[in-house]
Amino acid sequence: MLRIILEEPEMNKKIKLIYLILIVALNFSCVEKKAPEKETNIPERVATVKTDTLKFTSGVRAILQDSKGNYWIGSHNEGVSFYNGTVFEYFTVTEGLANNQIRSVQEDKKGNIWFGTANGISVYNNGTFTNYLSKNNNPIFDWNTTNGDLWFYAWEEDGINRFDGTNMNYLIFPKPHIKNTGIADNTYGVTDISTDKHGTMWIATYAALFNYDGKEVTIFDKEKLNLKHNERLHIRNVLADSKGRIWIGNNGIGVLLMEGNSTINFSKKHHLIHPTSKRNGTKSESGTLEHPFAIEEDAQGNIWFGDIYAGAWKYDGKTLTNYLISNKQPHPMIWTIYKDNNLLFGLADGNIFKFNGKAFERQF
Repeated sequence: MLRIILEEPEMNKKIKLIYLILIVALNFSCVEKKAPEKETNIPERVATVKTDTLKFTSGVRAILQDSKGNYWIGSHNEGVSFYNGTVFEYFTVTEGLANNQIRSVQEDKKGNIWFGTANGISVYNNGTFTNYLSKNNNPIFDWNTTNGDLWFYAWEEDGINRFDGTNMNYLIFPKPHIKNTGIADNTYGVTDISTDKHGTMWIATYAALFNYDGKEVTIFDKEKLNLKHNERLHIRNVLADSKGRIWIGNNGIGVLLMEGNSTINFSKKHHLIHPTSKRNGTKSESGTLEHPFAIEEDAQGNIWFGDIYAGAWKYDGKTLTNYLISNKQPHPMIWTIYKDNNLLFGLADGNIFKFNGKAFERQF
């Protein structure tokens, strides 16, 4: 009996040791199983593809160089590419984007990158996307009750989105009264935004141009823009330049120029609308400026126009010069013009060209 009493404590020690080893093993196993959950919180870091050249083929619609010098490139239907100077990384709906068609790219004061898409708004911050609807069920008619510097497309019908730092506010356009009912274009999808030197915002929509000075929204419709009866507004872009002029790119009837209270058809004045043009968006002849989808001002004050069919035009205040950026046939349309140290031209074939002051060279 004495021997048994002496052995029981020894056996208890062995049992406790084995039990302790099992607990440690089970805990370690649980940690191993939980580890992948952290990776799935930021799937874009796992799933994105990286290449050493830009691989878009559907067209480049938006370009931004952020405050750190990186480029964000938005495509027509392939999502976004991020370029850090070495490699291109790609983000699509799989990684969290609201939609693969990118219409605008902006950076806020905190360094977050915002994407206006064809179906929703996405903000990228620290490896994750947060999405907002293109419009909500709480429309706001008084724009002055909101604030914020970020503005976005809000479908085709009624208004524009404004982000105040917390909420995405859906603001309703004060639509113009259409006198001639019937075939009038009444589509108010936002196509472009430009801010003039006084801080007034100019908002291009297909059917009208709006400006907002922080107090009042003013409408520039067909009548106010001095269009003829057979001319249809279909605005694709707007630029408020450094001289206070407002340039309006209209698909079909060319460039409209507002100076003070006067509006002229700039393309017509410079004989850049073909005599046989139908002025309705159909393909135009070379050497014309009837379908401007992009307008930008360079560092020297020259105004550049990107036409669907006729390449790029530069206006130096006196002379217009036409450039065919790419040698491809047919010449790819210009989707966007972006100004950084040079002018970058995003094309419909997925390439980006740079104007170096004398000629065009492929940038990405």
